[in-house]
Amino acid sequence: MLGWCECKGNNKGWMRHDAILKAAHRGACFVARPRLWQTAALFADTRVPELFLGLFRNLPFEWMIGLRYTRASRRSSRDSFISFISLISMAGIALGVAALIVVLSVMNGFQKEVRDRMLSVLSHIEVFDASGSLPDWQATAAQALKHPEVRGAAPYVEAQAMVIRDDTVRGIMVRGIVPSEEPKVSDVASQVIAGSLGDLRPGEFNVVLGSELAHSLRLKIGDKLTLIAPQGQVTPAGVLPRLKQFNVVGVFEAGHYEYDASLAFIDLQDAERMFRQAGPTGLRLKVADMQRAPEVAVDLSLSLTGSLYLRDWSQQNRNWFAAVQTEKRMMFIILTLIIAVAAFNLVSTLVMTVTDKQADIAILRTLGASPASIMKIFMIQGALVGFIGTAIGVGLGVLVALNVDVIVPFIESLFGVQFLPRDIYLISALPSDLRWPDVWRIGGMALMLAFLATLYPSWRAARVRPADALRYE
Repeated sequence: MLGWCECKGNNKGWMRHDAILKAAHRGACFVARPRLWQTAALFADTRVPELFLGLFRNLPFEWMIGLRYTRASRRSSRDSFISFISLISMAGIALGVAALIVVLSVMNGFQKEVRDRMLSVLSHIEVFDASGSLPDWQATAAQALKHPEVRGAAPYVEAQAMVIRDDTVRGIMVRGIVPSEEPKVSDVASQVIAGSLGDLRPGEFNVVLGSELAHSLRLKIGDKLTLIAPQGQVTPAGVLPRLKQFNVVGVFEAGHYEYDASLAFIDLQDAERMFRQAGPTGLRLKVADMQRAPEVAVDLSLSLTGSLYLRDWSQQNRNWFAAVQTEKRMMFIILTLIIAVAAFNLVSTLVMTVTDKQADIAILRTLGASPASIMKIFMIQGALVGFIGTAIGVGLGVLVALNVDVIVPFIESLFGVQFLPRDIYLISALPSDLRWPDVWRIGGMALMLAFLATLYPSWRAARVRPADALRYE
């Protein structure tokens, strides 16, 4: 049975009556524009409550149909299958976004933990003279402290040496400090686990060792060791090494293996005598915000007098921080592939939807819908799937990243495992440092991939020919 379909404009023609009824039931035949919102509500659900009709009144019909295609129909198992595939795509995007947020947060947490442990021994900024010594360090410290962001200053002598204990010889870094000034620039005093940093007194030649160094040399408080300075002593018999016996008066543990295994503290005056220095090697500074240390170093280089060189903490460990940043970028790229796979799944979902809805597309085109409107329908459908998946992923990722310290111990106790054994790893708990710029960047990338995934299926839908699609309806 054929029926006459008269639409707005000059698009008039004969169509099968059952096709017209089918299109009207689905809300595809928008004959009268003033009644568009009522037909769109019928298209979305034939049993929409009257309360929501006012909400649909101002929605364009492209939005109504796009929203309708996103969920399953109660009458069609094929629509249910397509909506199930959409749900899988949504879940894939959500899992990819959540995994990326959690992994980057944990990596940021490890970086922050290691950095803080390093800076508990290192200073934020080091100032040293071109001649190798800074005799008038008090004047330089006074000038540096005039900067509003500098919080503390302390002199130091730093040199390499050999340590001898029985038959064991190790190369170490010796740092001479003033025990009363050191707490202004580092946390070493609070990290001493045996003895006291205050026992470093001038002329007594005492030493405080790192925990790993003391363990490897089998030293404890009260034991003696011998330090050999690289500068030799010229005698009639030739050049002899400079040796000095020191008393172990303390052991510190910074939590960073490199410093615990190779660093020793002695008094500043003892270090000057041991290494034949006319004064301190330089000055160590602490700033209010360590992230601004490079900028503060630049300011101080312009204000301090003398032939001075400045070096901030990021330059002292440039290779380590560069390696961490490279690792984070590679992990970001690898985990982004999870979201990309979900986006490709979204492409297949939309292609299946376009193939299944060719009759609806043809009827809409016959009734005056433009190709741009057809594209918009399927772009809305795909973008909505991407937006919901991204929103769920961001929420889940933020929730897990903020509660890693609770979730990981629960999993460990539940399955009886330990991810970071204390006897192997210095950091035995998974740290997490959630950074909101990372969250926004991940969310924006997921939305962009989802939007790009809609372009080809939408373009394909806009190219459907009504005559070919309705030929067998």
